[in-house]
Amino acid sequence: MTNDSNSPTTPKDQAPATEPVEERNWDVIFGVLLSIFAATLAINDLGAGKFGEDEIQLTTEKSNIYQWYSSKGIKETLVEGQRDLLNTLMLGGAVSPGQTLGMQKMSADLDEKIKRFKKEKKEILLGSRAVGQENWVQEIDGEFGKVIGAKEIETKVARLSSAGDRFDLATLFLQLSIVMGAIGIVMKKENVKSVFVSIMSLLGVTGGVISVLAFRIALGS
Repeated sequence: MTNDSNSPTTPKDQAPATEPVEERNWDVIFGVLLSIFAATLAINDLGAGKFGEDEIQLTTEKSNIYQWYSSKGIKETLVEGQRDLLNTLMLGGAVSPGQTLGMQKMSADLDEKIKRFKKEKKEILLGSRAVGQENWVQEIDGEFGKVIGAKEIETKVARLSSAGDRFDLATLFLQLSIVMGAIGIVMKKENVKSVFVSIMSLLGVTGGVISVLAFRIALGS
């Protein structure tokens, strides 16, 4: 009978090789940080896409409102020309005394139209809220006080544009952070891994802060 203690150890009897504790810890650190910054990047991209679409829609709306404003200006100019023509005829003596009263009334009516056009233009430009209820003259769907002014929309577009720039900057920092993490994982030396974790964390936190700032600007808070 042979002694089992002297028999060669088979591969099945060997204990599985274990990863060094230090290496496993670095994998956990990199894995957690990568997950956090990747999730932050996804949220940032979601906000950038949503508010980017809002900016495009508002830009189109602003263009339409300025066309509306321009059409009111053209009508005002035409009415001013009619009034000036009547006044010129009356001053030049081309109107008989019997027609003067009627012509003066027509001129006064045209003056009222011009004043209304000026109010309409102001409300279209600034918005119902800015001009006050006493200056509401423009209807939207049969209701007064619902005009959103071109200047209001310009302010919103400028705010969303500023937020978009910050979303882009946040994306850059977060992507660089993920790249640093991916490189750090494959590094072998512990001190090198430590450097990459530091760089990754710095870039990721910076990107996250910029992203939060972008959301605040976009939401107007």
